[in-house]
Amino acid sequence: MASYLFRNVQIWDGDKDDPYPGEVLVEGNRIKAVAQGRDQLDSINAAEVIDGGGQTLMPGLVEGHCHLSFVGPARNQDLGEIPPEEHLLRTMRNATFILNHGFTSCYSAASAKLRIDVVVRQEIEDGYLAGPRYRAAGPEITVTGGLGDERKQHINAESFGMIADGIDEIRKAVRICCREGVDNVKFNVSGDEFVGHARAEIVSMTEAELTEGVRVAHDWGKRVACHSRAAESVKRAVRAGVDCIYHCDFADEEALDMLEAVKDRVIVGPAFGLVHNSVFEGDVVGLTRDVVERMGLPRKLEHTIATYHEMRKRGMKVVVGGDYGFTVTPMGQNARDIGHFVKFFGYSPAEALRCATKVGGELMGHKDELGVIRAGALADILLVDGDPLEDLSLLVGPDHFSMIMKDGAMFRDPRQRSVGAHRIAAE
Repeated sequence: MASYLFRNVQIWDGDKDDPYPGEVLVEGNRIKAVAQGRDQLDSINAAEVIDGGGQTLMPGLVEGHCHLSFVGPARNQDLGEIPPEEHLLRTMRNATFILNHGFTSCYSAASAKLRIDVVVRQEIEDGYLAGPRYRAAGPEITVTGGLGDERKQHINAESFGMIADGIDEIRKAVRICCREGVDNVKFNVSGDEFVGHARAEIVSMTEAELTEGVRVAHDWGKRVACHSRAAESVKRAVRAGVDCIYHCDFADEEALDMLEAVKDRVIVGPAFGLVHNSVFEGDVVGLTRDVVERMGLPRKLEHTIATYHEMRKRGMKVVVGGDYGFTVTPMGQNARDIGHFVKFFGYSPAEALRCATKVGGELMGHKDELGVIRAGALADILLVDGDPLEDLSLLVGPDHFSMIMKDGAMFRDPRQRSVGAHRIAAE
């Protein structure tokens, strides 16, 4: 059983706002001890002592709205046109890529094809594929005409949606996902600005359909997430017992009150990266200012900013994860969300970083043992060259991670930094 003693590090533990000088002992896949100050922990015989050189030791990042199988589509239906063999291989590459960017855990918000997430998760767990801890999802369960239904009357097309209409079909769709081994089930309750026939403020799934889907998923021991942009879709999600509600852009006062009443149980996530990049950087993929205005994206941006300012004030649990994986939101930018929380939502750097670590750990099903540096916690640890609380951009891209440890195992070893091994892994 490998053990490591980290000395001469600044610890940001996910609990306190400020880092402190200290030491951390890892044994196996757990943190054995954490101490403030120098020379507080004895090096046991088996421990390899690593001098951190004053770098920041912090929990691994958690992607709370992950789409590993979204491999750069410009349109939703592009995902349906990728042959499954190529799609699987590209998803596997994304798994290693995102781990190399400091995300040691990912909560899937949907798989583009039914079994891709499940297969990738198993390859990671079995030790054949380098990747993050991964909670696998199935496709996004939607209804005819909802987000994810790319069909036309004269032609069939697929994307990331699994179409089910009525209570019986919803129940069957959930059971199929559970049979195939998913960890998470997701429902699309509202539309989206990227869907011409079902914009964001359209509520596409009935409350009866959603309630039955959540009930069946919970019966199978699965966590449930949903896509809910419209105010009424948020309310339906709360009443149905959804565990994680994404977006909530147009939540009204009643919806916010309902979310606040269940804030100890429900986690929310804005998935802000897609909105941000489309509005401010969309021209690089053909989303001109005129197109963006016609789609109503600036209005959505304003509502999202106002909503999450209010959520922060109300103490709601919010995760990062910005719908990365599309052409306009390339994988690898994921940690930009942390800075977005500060710039647009009014979070302090420590609060935003906590959304990317401790809150994400709870979403992953490991409350108080993932996304934190404390005795007994899982040893998912980063060593960052610099102070991310002073400069959150250090967390975007792999260059400043001198160490990436997942489950007590070195994916990037700081002792090899001098010979450029971390740069080789990034290429």
